[in-house]
Amino acid sequence: MNNTIFRDGYAIRDQFATHFLTFTVCGWIDLFTRKIYKDILMDSFKHCQLKKGLVLNAFVVMSNHVHLIARAGNREITLSDIIRDFKKHTHHTMMPIIQSDAESRRLWMLHQFKYYGTRNSRNENYQIWTNGNHPEECFSPGFTQVKVNYIHENPVRAGIVNHAEDYVYSSAANYAGGQGIVDVEIL
Repeated sequence: MNNTIFRDGYAIRDQFATHFLTFTVCGWIDLFTRKIYKDILMDSFKHCQLKKGLVLNAFVVMSNHVHLIARAGNREITLSDIIRDFKKHTHHTMMPIIQSDAESRRLWMLHQFKYYGTRNSRNENYQIWTNGNHPEECFSPGFTQVKVNYIHENPVRAGIVNHAEDYVYSSAANYAGGQGIVDVEIL
């Protein structure tokens, strides 16, 4: 077992339980201010749902992190495997865009992601995502509802929208009876 998992006290102990997770961009870089990067995340969620058995219950994409409530939907692929594959795929899909001339912040972002990548012994070059996911098992309906509300209120607290269901890159519209950008299994 990886000792760093236990150092901060967070680990996915039950790979098939529902968890509240946070994926953070290294250095809290505001990568997801651009639609193209957020759309890569949405496509990756959909792929993981279809091909890897991800059960997505709630999510929000903020400028530099993603919160979600999810679980592995079958016994063939663990939640950790899905997270690993999601982060790896999104990294490899976003890097060519970051490296292109279309990205006005290219030089600065490459410098930052190189900095974080060279400090990770499992990485040779750039690193977009931090290693941790800050998993918290959803142990009760009350705890889970608090996390769903927290996720959906993030864009409201950040001043991006007045109503949670108006934020496109979130499951709040699904919970309000509408159609969100990604299908979720409502808790």
